[in-house]
Amino acid sequence: MENIQHNYVEVRGLKLHVAEIGSGPAVVFLHGFPEIWYSWRHQMLAVANAGFRAIAPDFRGYGLSQVPAEPEKTTFKDLVDDILGILDSFGVQKVFLVGKDFGARVVCHFALLHQDRVSALVTLGLAFTPTGLGVSVDSLPKGSYVMRWREPGRAEKDFGRFDIKTVVKNIYILFTNNEMPIAREDQEIMDLVDPSTPLPSWFTEEDLTNYTNLYERSGFHTALQVPYRAWLEDDGVDNPRIDVPSMLVMGEKDYVFVHQGEYLTSGAVKKYVPDLEIIFLPEGNHFVQEQFPEKVNQLLVTFLNKHKRPLATPN
Repeated sequence: MENIQHNYVEVRGLKLHVAEIGSGPAVVFLHGFPEIWYSWRHQMLAVANAGFRAIAPDFRGYGLSQVPAEPEKTTFKDLVDDILGILDSFGVQKVFLVGKDFGARVVCHFALLHQDRVSALVTLGLAFTPTGLGVSVDSLPKGSYVMRWREPGRAEKDFGRFDIKTVVKNIYILFTNNEMPIAREDQEIMDLVDPSTPLPSWFTEEDLTNYTNLYERSGFHTALQVPYRAWLEDDGVDNPRIDVPSMLVMGEKDYVFVHQGEYLTSGAVKKYVPDLEIIFLPEGNHFVQEQFPEKVNQLLVTFLNKHKRPLATPN
Protein backbone atom coordinates (compact mmCIF):
# COMPACT_ATOMS: atom_id res chain seq x y z
CA MET A 1 0.00 0.00 0.00
CA GLU A 2 2.95 2.32 0.54
CA ASN A 3 3.32 2.86 -3.23
CA ILE A 4 -0.19 4.25 -3.58
CA GLN A 5 -0.13 8.04 -3.91
CA HIS A 6 -2.73 10.26 -2.27
CA ASN A 7 -3.78 13.58 -3.79
CA TYR A 8 -6.60 16.10 -3.57
CA VAL A 9 -8.49 17.54 -6.51
CA GLU A 10 -10.64 20.67 -6.32
CA VAL A 11 -13.92 19.77 -8.01
CA ARG A 12 -17.09 21.83 -7.93
CA GLY A 13 -16.05 23.62 -4.76
CA LEU A 14 -14.96 20.53 -2.82
CA LYS A 15 -11.57 18.95 -2.13
CA LEU A 16 -11.89 15.33 -3.21
CA HIS A 17 -9.36 12.70 -2.19
CA VAL A 18 -7.95 10.48 -4.93
CA ALA A 19 -5.70 7.47 -4.42
CA GLU A 20 -3.57 6.59 -7.43
CA ILE A 21 -0.88 4.18 -8.62
CA GLY A 22 0.58 3.10 -11.95
CA SER A 23 0.67 4.49 -15.47
CA GLY A 24 -1.08 3.64 -18.71
CA PRO A 25 -4.78 3.53 -19.58
CA ALA A 26 -6.84 4.90 -16.69
CA VAL A 27 -9.04 2.62 -14.57
CA VAL A 28 -11.30 4.45 -12.11
CA PHE A 29 -12.59 2.47 -9.13
CA LEU A 30 -15.78 3.64 -7.41
CA HIS A 31 -16.60 2.26 -3.97
CA GLY A 32 -19.87 1.31 -2.29
CA PHE A 33 -21.01 1.58 1.34
CA PRO A 34 -19.57 1.16 3.95
CA GLU A 35 -16.48 1.20 1.77
CA ILE A 36 -14.04 3.92 0.76
CA TRP A 37 -11.08 4.00 -1.69
CA TYR A 38 -9.30 1.43 0.52
CA SER A 39 -11.75 -1.30 -0.50
CA TRP A 40 -9.97 -1.39 -3.89
CA ARG A 41 -6.46 -1.83 -2.40
CA HIS A 42 -5.95 -5.27 -3.95
CA GLN A 43 -7.30 -4.36 -7.38
CA MET A 44 -5.32 -1.11 -7.61
CA LEU A 45 -2.02 -2.91 -7.18
CA ALA A 46 -3.02 -5.64 -9.64
CA VAL A 47 -4.03 -3.33 -12.49
CA ALA A 48 -1.01 -1.09 -11.91
CA ASN A 49 1.26 -4.13 -12.20
CA ALA A 50 -0.57 -5.01 -15.44
CA GLY A 51 0.25 -1.65 -17.04
CA PHE A 52 -2.76 0.49 -16.11
CA ARG A 53 -3.23 3.66 -14.08
CA ALA A 54 -5.45 2.92 -11.08
CA ILE A 55 -7.47 5.86 -9.74
CA ALA A 56 -9.72 5.42 -6.69
CA PRO A 57 -11.50 8.50 -5.34
CA ASP A 58 -13.44 8.81 -2.14
CA PHE A 59 -16.90 10.11 -3.05
CA ARG A 60 -17.79 13.51 -1.65
CA GLY A 61 -18.51 13.18 2.06
CA TYR A 62 -16.73 9.81 2.24
CA GLY A 63 -13.26 8.98 3.57
CA LEU A 64 -10.77 11.79 3.06
CA SER A 65 -12.96 13.78 0.68
CA GLN A 66 -14.58 16.97 1.91
CA VAL A 67 -18.10 16.74 3.28
CA PRO A 68 -20.48 19.01 1.34
CA ALA A 69 -22.10 21.87 3.23
CA GLU A 70 -25.53 20.23 2.85
CA PRO A 71 -24.95 16.48 2.63
CA GLU A 72 -28.69 15.84 2.71
CA LYS A 73 -28.95 17.39 -0.77
CA THR A 74 -26.31 15.16 -2.40
CA THR A 75 -27.50 13.22 -5.45
CA PHE A 76 -26.15 10.44 -7.65
CA LYS A 77 -25.77 13.07 -10.38
CA ASP A 78 -23.43 14.99 -8.06
CA LEU A 79 -21.19 11.93 -7.86
CA VAL A 80 -21.24 11.52 -11.65
CA ASP A 81 -20.33 15.18 -12.11
CA ASP A 82 -17.53 14.85 -9.54
CA ILE A 83 -15.99 11.93 -11.46
CA LEU A 84 -16.20 13.92 -14.67
CA GLY A 85 -14.42 16.79 -12.92
CA ILE A 86 -11.67 14.49 -11.65
CA LEU A 87 -11.11 13.05 -15.13
CA ASP A 88 -10.98 16.51 -16.68
CA SER A 89 -8.53 17.73 -14.05
CA PHE A 90 -6.26 14.75 -14.85
CA GLY A 91 -6.65 15.25 -18.60
CA VAL A 92 -8.10 11.75 -19.00
CA GLN A 93 -10.39 11.54 -22.01
CA LYS A 94 -11.15 7.83 -22.06
CA VAL A 95 -11.48 5.60 -19.02
CA PHE A 96 -12.29 2.13 -17.79
CA LEU A 97 -14.83 2.30 -14.96
CA VAL A 98 -15.15 -0.23 -12.14
CA GLY A 99 -17.92 0.12 -9.55
CA LYS A 100 -19.10 -1.90 -6.57
CA ASP A 101 -22.52 -1.75 -4.86
CA PHE A 102 -23.93 1.76 -5.28
CA GLY A 103 -20.64 2.68 -6.96
CA ALA A 104 -21.87 0.38 -9.74
CA ARG A 105 -24.88 2.62 -10.14
CA VAL A 106 -22.61 5.66 -10.43
CA VAL A 107 -20.55 3.83 -13.08
CA CYS A 108 -23.67 3.05 -15.09
CA HIS A 109 -25.11 6.54 -14.62
CA PHE A 110 -21.82 7.99 -15.86
CA ALA A 111 -21.85 5.69 -18.89
CA LEU A 112 -25.39 6.75 -19.78
CA LEU A 113 -24.49 10.43 -19.70
CA HIS A 114 -20.90 10.30 -20.99
CA GLN A 115 -20.64 7.12 -23.03
CA ASP A 116 -18.00 8.68 -25.30
CA ARG A 117 -15.63 8.89 -22.30
CA VAL A 118 -15.94 5.19 -21.37
CA SER A 119 -13.81 2.43 -22.92
CA ALA A 120 -15.54 -0.34 -20.95
CA LEU A 121 -17.05 -0.88 -17.54
CA VAL A 122 -17.16 -3.45 -14.77
CA THR A 123 -19.67 -3.69 -11.95
CA LEU A 124 -19.51 -5.89 -8.87
CA GLY A 125 -22.53 -6.98 -6.88
CA LEU A 126 -25.08 -4.90 -8.78
CA ALA A 127 -26.37 -5.06 -12.34
CA PHE A 128 -27.61 -2.02 -14.21
CA THR A 129 -31.35 -1.49 -14.34
CA PRO A 130 -33.16 1.62 -15.61
CA THR A 131 -34.56 2.25 -12.13
CA GLY A 132 -31.21 2.38 -10.36
CA LEU A 133 -31.00 -0.35 -7.76
CA GLY A 134 -33.67 -2.43 -9.46
CA VAL A 135 -35.72 -3.13 -6.35
CA SER A 136 -39.00 -1.32 -5.88
CA VAL A 137 -39.90 0.16 -2.51
CA ASP A 138 -43.07 -1.92 -2.45
CA SER A 139 -41.07 -5.16 -2.78
CA LEU A 140 -38.98 -4.58 0.36
CA PRO A 141 -40.05 -5.36 3.93
CA LYS A 142 -40.46 -2.26 6.09
CA GLY A 143 -37.82 -3.62 8.44
CA SER A 144 -35.15 -3.99 5.74
CA TYR A 145 -32.00 -1.96 6.19
CA VAL A 146 -32.74 -0.04 2.97
CA MET A 147 -36.13 1.11 4.22
CA ARG A 148 -34.87 1.87 7.74
CA TRP A 149 -31.91 3.90 6.50
CA ARG A 150 -34.12 5.86 4.10
CA GLU A 151 -35.90 7.42 7.08
CA PRO A 152 -34.17 10.71 8.01
CA GLY A 153 -32.70 10.47 11.50
CA ARG A 154 -33.43 6.80 12.14
CA ALA A 155 -30.04 5.37 11.19
CA GLU A 156 -28.29 8.31 12.85
CA LYS A 157 -30.02 7.44 16.12
CA ASP A 158 -29.33 3.73 15.68
CA PHE A 159 -25.65 4.23 14.83
CA GLY A 160 -25.25 6.80 17.61
CA ARG A 161 -25.63 4.11 20.27
CA PHE A 162 -22.22 2.69 19.30
CA ASP A 163 -18.74 3.88 18.48
CA ILE A 164 -17.90 4.15 14.79
CA LYS A 165 -15.66 1.09 14.81
CA THR A 166 -18.57 -1.04 16.03
CA VAL A 167 -20.92 0.41 13.40
CA VAL A 168 -18.52 -0.36 10.54
CA LYS A 169 -17.84 -3.85 11.91
CA ASN A 170 -21.55 -4.57 12.26
CA ILE A 171 -22.32 -3.46 8.71
CA TYR A 172 -19.54 -5.63 7.30
CA ILE A 173 -20.85 -8.62 9.25
CA LEU A 174 -24.44 -7.99 8.18
CA PHE A 175 -23.62 -7.48 4.51
CA THR A 176 -21.48 -10.62 4.41
CA ASN A 177 -24.57 -12.75 5.00
CA ASN A 178 -26.55 -14.12 2.07
CA GLU A 179 -29.83 -12.65 3.34
CA MET A 180 -30.85 -9.01 3.37
CA PRO A 181 -30.69 -7.55 6.91
CA ILE A 182 -34.28 -7.15 8.14
CA ALA A 183 -35.23 -5.97 11.63
CA ARG A 184 -38.39 -6.68 13.55
CA GLU A 185 -40.62 -3.78 14.53
CA ASP A 186 -39.04 -3.69 18.00
CA GLN A 187 -35.47 -3.78 16.65
CA GLU A 188 -33.05 -1.51 14.83
CA ILE A 189 -30.56 -2.75 12.23
CA MET A 190 -27.58 -2.62 14.58
CA ASP A 191 -29.46 -4.95 16.94
CA LEU A 192 -29.21 -7.74 14.37
CA VAL A 193 -25.52 -8.35 15.11
CA ASP A 194 -24.40 -10.46 18.06
CA PRO A 195 -21.48 -8.50 19.61
CA SER A 196 -19.45 -11.73 19.82
CA THR A 197 -19.60 -12.30 16.04
CA PRO A 198 -16.06 -12.19 14.60
CA LEU A 199 -15.01 -10.27 11.53
CA PRO A 200 -14.96 -12.20 8.24
CA SER A 201 -11.67 -14.07 7.88
CA TRP A 202 -10.59 -11.95 4.90
CA PHE A 203 -11.17 -8.64 6.74
CA THR A 204 -8.49 -7.89 9.33
CA GLU A 205 -8.44 -5.70 12.40
CA GLU A 206 -6.04 -3.45 10.48
CA ASP A 207 -8.61 -3.14 7.69
CA LEU A 208 -11.31 -2.29 10.22
CA THR A 209 -9.09 0.36 11.79
CA ASN A 210 -8.46 1.98 8.40
CA TYR A 211 -12.19 2.18 7.71
CA THR A 212 -12.90 3.41 11.22
CA ASN A 213 -10.36 6.22 11.04
CA LEU A 214 -11.88 7.50 7.82
CA TYR A 215 -15.50 7.33 9.01
CA GLU A 216 -14.54 9.06 12.23
CA ARG A 217 -13.40 11.89 10.00
CA SER A 218 -16.32 11.97 7.54
CA GLY A 219 -19.24 10.68 9.60
CA PHE A 220 -22.21 8.98 7.95
CA HIS A 221 -24.22 12.03 6.81
CA THR A 222 -23.42 11.79 3.10
CA ALA A 223 -23.25 8.00 3.20
CA LEU A 224 -26.85 7.78 4.37
CA GLN A 225 -28.01 10.30 1.78
CA VAL A 226 -26.33 8.51 -1.13
CA PRO A 227 -27.29 5.83 -1.77
CA TYR A 228 -30.22 5.36 0.59
CA ARG A 229 -32.13 8.64 0.58
CA ALA A 230 -31.34 9.46 -3.05
CA TRP A 231 -32.21 5.90 -4.07
CA LEU A 232 -35.20 6.72 -6.31
CA GLU A 233 -33.37 9.40 -8.29
CA ASP A 234 -33.96 9.16 -12.04
CA ASP A 235 -31.02 8.50 -14.38
CA GLY A 236 -32.06 11.46 -16.52
CA VAL A 237 -31.91 9.79 -19.94
CA ASP A 238 -34.64 8.78 -22.37
CA ASN A 239 -32.91 5.65 -23.64
CA PRO A 240 -31.29 3.81 -20.71
CA ARG A 241 -28.95 1.62 -22.72
CA ILE A 242 -25.23 1.06 -22.18
CA ASP A 243 -23.42 0.19 -25.40
CA VAL A 244 -19.84 -0.22 -24.20
CA PRO A 245 -18.27 -3.61 -23.37
CA SER A 246 -19.29 -4.53 -19.83
CA MET A 247 -18.68 -7.18 -17.21
CA LEU A 248 -20.62 -8.01 -14.06
CA VAL A 249 -19.09 -10.04 -11.25
CA MET A 250 -21.78 -11.38 -8.92
CA GLY A 251 -21.34 -13.57 -5.87
CA GLU A 252 -24.03 -16.21 -5.65
CA LYS A 253 -24.10 -15.75 -1.86
CA ASP A 254 -24.50 -12.00 -2.16
CA TYR A 255 -27.85 -10.99 -0.67
CA VAL A 256 -28.39 -8.72 -3.70
CA PHE A 257 -28.35 -11.78 -5.96
CA VAL A 258 -31.63 -12.90 -4.40
CA HIS A 259 -33.28 -9.79 -5.85
CA GLN A 260 -31.46 -9.61 -9.19
CA GLY A 261 -30.94 -13.33 -9.88
CA GLU A 262 -33.81 -13.85 -12.32
CA TYR A 263 -33.06 -10.56 -14.07
CA LEU A 264 -29.52 -11.81 -14.69
CA THR A 265 -30.06 -15.49 -15.43
CA SER A 266 -33.00 -14.84 -17.79
CA GLY A 267 -30.92 -12.47 -19.89
CA ALA A 268 -33.31 -9.56 -19.31
CA VAL A 269 -30.39 -7.36 -18.28
CA LYS A 270 -29.00 -7.53 -21.83
CA LYS A 271 -31.90 -5.46 -23.09
CA TYR A 272 -30.15 -2.53 -21.41
CA VAL A 273 -26.52 -3.73 -21.49
CA PRO A 274 -26.26 -5.86 -24.66
CA ASP A 275 -22.48 -6.35 -24.61
CA LEU A 276 -22.41 -7.81 -21.10
CA GLU A 277 -20.36 -10.70 -19.75
CA ILE A 278 -21.62 -12.08 -16.42
CA ILE A 279 -19.33 -13.97 -14.06
CA PHE A 280 -20.88 -15.79 -11.11
CA LEU A 281 -18.71 -16.67 -8.12
CA PRO A 282 -20.46 -19.54 -6.28
CA GLU A 283 -19.10 -18.68 -2.81
CA GLY A 284 -18.92 -14.93 -3.34
CA ASN A 285 -20.67 -12.56 -0.96
CA HIS A 286 -21.32 -8.81 -1.14
CA PHE A 287 -17.59 -8.00 -0.82
CA VAL A 288 -16.15 -10.23 -3.53
CA GLN A 289 -13.23 -7.94 -4.35
CA GLU A 290 -12.01 -8.17 -0.74
CA GLN A 291 -13.14 -11.75 -0.15
CA PHE A 292 -11.54 -13.21 -3.30
CA PRO A 293 -9.03 -10.57 -4.43
CA GLU A 294 -6.88 -12.87 -6.58
CA LYS A 295 -9.88 -14.20 -8.50
CA VAL A 296 -11.38 -10.76 -9.02
CA ASN A 297 -7.99 -9.34 -10.00
CA GLN A 298 -7.56 -12.05 -12.63
CA LEU A 299 -11.03 -11.41 -14.08
CA LEU A 300 -10.47 -7.67 -14.06
CA VAL A 301 -7.02 -7.65 -15.68
CA THR A 302 -8.16 -10.13 -18.36
CA PHE A 303 -11.16 -7.93 -19.18
CA LEU A 304 -9.09 -4.73 -19.27
CA ASN A 305 -6.48 -6.26 -21.54
CA LYS A 306 -9.18 -7.58 -23.86
CA HIS A 307 -10.64 -4.10 -24.35
CA LYS A 308 -7.48 -2.02 -24.21
CA ARG A 309 -6.98 -0.05 -27.38
CA PRO A 310 -3.76 -1.04 -29.14
CA LEU A 311 -1.04 1.56 -29.40
CA ALA A 312 -0.82 3.28 -32.75
CA THR A 313 2.07 1.98 -34.85
CA PRO A 314 4.26 4.41 -36.79
CA ASN A 315 3.99 4.45 -40.57
